[in-house]
Amino acid sequence: MIVITTPTGTIGQQVLAHLLDSSEPIRVIARDPSRLPAETRKRVEVVEGSHADIDVVGKAFDGADAVFWLVPSDPRAESADAAYVDFARPGCEAFKSQGVKRVVGISALGRGWPKNAGHVSATLAMDDMIANTGVSYRALTCPGFMDNMLRQVELIKQRGIFSSPASGDLKIPTCATRDIASAASKLLLDRSWSGVGSLAILGPEDLSFNQMAQIMSEVLGKPIRFAEMPIDALKARMLGLGMSEGMTQAMIDMMVAKNEGMDNMEPRTPLSTTPTSFRQWCEEILKPVVLG
Repeated sequence: MIVITTPTGTIGQQVLAHLLDSSEPIRVIARDPSRLPAETRKRVEVVEGSHADIDVVGKAFDGADAVFWLVPSDPRAESADAAYVDFARPGCEAFKSQGVKRVVGISALGRGWPKNAGHVSATLAMDDMIANTGVSYRALTCPGFMDNMLRQVELIKQRGIFSSPASGDLKIPTCATRDIASAASKLLLDRSWSGVGSLAILGPEDLSFNQMAQIMSEVLGKPIRFAEMPIDALKARMLGLGMSEGMTQAMIDMMVAKNEGMDNMEPRTPLSTTPTSFRQWCEEILKPVVLG
């Protein structure tokens, strides 16, 4: 039995799609089961609720061999530790009480960074807590997602720009969520691994935002430029959207760390290099949304 959390989320639904092609029995935890396609609901067992609820995870993890673990975004949480570590405590208890053997989790690059990195620091603390339960654990450590660009589709459509609080010339790794889901699915189906470890998920090249803008211009057939957003402007925007003070500061701390090179510490290896390039992602994912 494989249990999938966040089965309707960006990554979770892609993991679920991969596993539906296997013969493995699948159970999902869904706050709103109606968001699952009808055909999927026929194929899987559904436990309704949040995986922050001890009763829900106790039921969901009963008899589970493997669990896909992803913490959903909570912009109104008191702090990043509350959003990640506190959220995961019931799950960790259930890993132990229900005898779960293997857990695959979505995490972040940044192990060894010497300063607080907000969301990243909290995510790595969560990884440590999961590892200390005694399960075999693989953390998929990710940089920024290419798919995050979809949040700026209207800005790209209407003004031909996208923005981030980073230098336009800083080359950074990114990855496509479909490659994260593929790696997670392979690990969930593979019973041969054990122990605690991590696997970086890195696209095939580091690119600056200015280079991304050039690629987007070529793919979309219109000029696209990158505009650096001041940190103060980002903070005001997040607070204006209703994000808590604690989560806003965690986001800023993370962005500062990334701008200082945190994501560039991880060497790219054949094992960690994923297939989807930014140009390919733009052709196959971004272009149909922007021009469709």
